[in-house]
Amino acid sequence: MTNASHIAIIGAGIAGLACATTLRQAGLQVSLFEKSRGAGGRMSTRRGDGWQCDHGAQYFTARHPEFRAEVTRWEQAGVAGQWHLQLPSTAADGASGSDDTPAQRFVGMPRMSSIASWLAADLPLHTGVAISALQREDSAWRLQAQDAQPLADRYDAVVLAVPAPQAVPLLRQVAPEQAALAAGTTMAGCWAMMLEYAQPLALGFNAAFINAGPLRWVARDSAKPGRNGHESWLLHASAEWSEAHMELDGDSIAAQLLASFISMGGQVPQRWSVHRWRYASTPQARNDVCVWEAAQGLGMCGDWLNGGTVEAAWLSGQALAQRIIARPA
Repeated sequence: MTNASHIAIIGAGIAGLACATTLRQAGLQVSLFEKSRGAGGRMSTRRGDGWQCDHGAQYFTARHPEFRAEVTRWEQAGVAGQWHLQLPSTAADGASGSDDTPAQRFVGMPRMSSIASWLAADLPLHTGVAISALQREDSAWRLQAQDAQPLADRYDAVVLAVPAPQAVPLLRQVAPEQAALAAGTTMAGCWAMMLEYAQPLALGFNAAFINAGPLRWVARDSAKPGRNGHESWLLHASAEWSEAHMELDGDSIAAQLLASFISMGGQVPQRWSVHRWRYASTPQARNDVCVWEAAQGLGMCGDWLNGGTVEAAWLSGQALAQRIIARPA
């Protein structure tokens, strides 16, 4: 690749942002396309009047030296900080809790989405654009936006930084082998419920893994560092329960998750909302790190290729960028 090369990146989650940032640092031109209203993917925060709640990724760890250095950069920018959290050994409902992660946990500040917003600030990000097809023209790529004509620009390479199931229809006609790889990866959904309270709940803990009933994780979101505003709690259903109830309506989901939370000592909130993450986790994540076909100028990155965590997503995006940079001009 040369400084004149133009790379299209579809998906502005942490993998796509890491890829774009590394490519830009190497002097390449990039354009990011994100179907949602903003960057971040599952590093998301729902906000209201005097209230907020991280409803996607709850925290992340940093084991790899390169990612730890990146997290330090985020900390210095004031968009990330350590969450000093002690998880109970036994969950509030008597089910056995588990804490198999390192002591250092990090979150975005003042919300999880702050990291993505900071990374995207200097990147050419096009939000609200859903790419529905890829077209190969001679040695370049054209992108087809949903319900629109093909985009005018031509790209030297395309990166898919999206969940595996969303990559499949984009790849089926232009890269059958990559499409088959993505199609062979199963991703599980997750129902999230956000609760707002006028007063703090006296539950005796700020977060817990739950290994019984529909819930897998509960957390006092307002207790994370850098937060202010109303008391807020986040409930995540287990992958198994979420998959079994994926097509239920929001009211039915809320009734069941809230009943489980109340059995732990929780209370009926003054306001609540639910969100369905259709592709939240990879039960058997791959170990590919990333995928790059230099001859076509086509690659994939994301947590599903590299272990299923925020750290895995960042490392995947960075690794793909490095492989693109190394491609002969």
